Amino acid sequence: MIVEDDAAISDLIKLNLDLAGYDSRQAFDGSAALGALATFSPNLVLLDIALPDMEGFDLMSQLKSKELPVIFLTARSGLSDKVKGLKMGADDYIVKPFEAMELLARIEAVLRRYGNKSEVTQFEDLEINTEERSVKKSGTSIEMTMKEYELMLLLIKNRNKALTREKILELVWGYDYIGETRTVDIHIQKIRRKLGWEEQIKTVYKYGYRLEDNV
Repeated sequence: MIVEDDAAISDLIKLNLDLAGYDSRQAFDGSAALGALATFSPNLVLLDIALPDMEGFDLMSQLKSKELPVIFLTARSGLSDKVKGLKMGADDYIVKPFEAMELLARIEAVLRRYGNKSEVTQFEDLEINTEERSVKKSGTSIEMTMKEYELMLLLIKNRNKALTREKILELVWGYDYIGETRTVDIHIQKIRRKLGWEEQIKTVYKYGYRLEDNV
């Protein structure tokens, strides 16, 4: 769960979590976060300190009573705030601004400590090690570029769903990418060839692509 009142920062975090294969929910204040826990059981909470309706420190005690791992994401870089957060039981404390790769690495580290994150993802005959960023098909290693790998994960996470070329560009290449959607087509062709997904990745006419389960 992402508890962050700045919508732009929250959306960017969610985008990176989506790419990494996480299922996430957003809450923009403390009350919304507590309400969301009635229907969503997160493995970890990313928590801002300066929320509009309460201090993140106040929310922290309620989250830890539910035995939820918490990582503080905050602009407060002072040592006293960091010490306070860690003494309250926070599992990590990250000061904004931060790099997406650092955030994901710290999330994985915390989840490993709690035993909630498997480094290996299986999809049919694929074995994907998310820490090594390696892919094996029926036991044989497949070499993939970073964008091929990220696009493959996006397709797997959204299997049986049609994705527009524009949405794929946004999620894999980022909001500020200025290239053409032809880039997506080229990478899809490469993934089809490398993974033998010529039949599984369907072209949705004048729309985009859909990965179908091989059933």
